[in-house]
Amino acid sequence: NAQCKDSVIGTWKLLSVTATNEKGGVDKPVLGQHPSGLLTYTANGRMMAIISDDGRKPLTTADRVAAPMEERAEAYSTFMAYAGRYTFTCDKVVTHVEVASLQNWVDTDQTRFVTVQGDRMHVRNTPMLRAGVMVNIQSVWERLK
Repeated sequence: NAQCKDSVIGTWKLLSVTATNEKGGVDKPVLGQHPSGLLTYTANGRMMAIISDDGRKPLTTADRVAAPMEERAEAYSTFMAYAGRYTFTCDKVVTHVEVASLQNWVDTDQTRFVTVQGDRMHVRNTPMLRAGVMVNIQSVWERLK
């Protein structure tokens, strides 16, 4: 269905992220009160996602290799990006990851369940480990004009 496929095409801005644990408890906003992110789906089947936690601190030097290890660890754990080819089937998007900040994702398929209503998109991840706890992560995105 072409109309359905086109519904995700464009660039989306992250509005919020929450997580639900295995017992159904809702985690505080997973990435802070005001995370930032951009998600782009192209008409030719490519996507890119860049997501940043709220409240990230700048490194004490602009040299990301020479910065203190603790600062680099904090910077890495509060930022993620991935990109690759995607297929969308009206309620599910599967991305074949080609490049990612988390190298473990490269050459894997990441599945997300998607609901698009006008210029809002709700995305639910498949269960994943975060800080040692299995969670379902939900995010809300707004289409940029």
